[in-house]
Amino acid sequence: MEKLIFLFLTFLEIGAVSFGGGYGMISLIREKVLQYGWLSESDFLNFIAVSESTPGPLAVNMATFIGSSQAGLAGAAAATFGVVLPSFVIILMIAALIRSFLKYSGVQAFLSGVRPCVVAMILATALTMAGSTLLGFSSLSEKISPDVRGIGLFACLLLLHGLSVKIWKKKPSPILMILISAGLGILIY
Repeated sequence: MEKLIFLFLTFLEIGAVSFGGGYGMISLIREKVLQYGWLSESDFLNFIAVSESTPGPLAVNMATFIGSSQAGLAGAAAATFGVVLPSFVIILMIAALIRSFLKYSGVQAFLSGVRPCVVAMILATALTMAGSTLLGFSSLSEKISPDVRGIGLFACLLLLHGLSVKIWKKKPSPILMILISAGLGILIY
């Protein structure tokens, strides 16, 4: 029971202080998961890949998978409820007050201030994942050991994206990119 409460409170904290959706939460989830020793860096990256590949919001999927890995079905429920509860309450309040809420300059200033933070958190997460996945390090003190196959796969996906934009004048479907990267991963690894 203590573990379930701890999972709930940890993900409640993540849900309460995260802005920018699932991608903005990844860095906070990573920090807590590694701090408490719930997953290794490699396992965490695998959980992100699985969470991205399954239907539903990324943060909810991450909370569910991590909670399940720590305390089974009850852990999955506790972590998921914890990460969803703050957003649910805030959205209910905003929905009830949205028209009168947005006219205040303080609210607009708050939202303008939060946007750069969200971008920075997403960028930091992307750089951390790229360093770990493609260059084989998770901190600056570690030696770089590039994953040539991973870098090649990344280059293929970038090339495919660029060709799609140039030839068809539109970005490729994220679902298609995930399926192609999964297929290439099977072939390359």
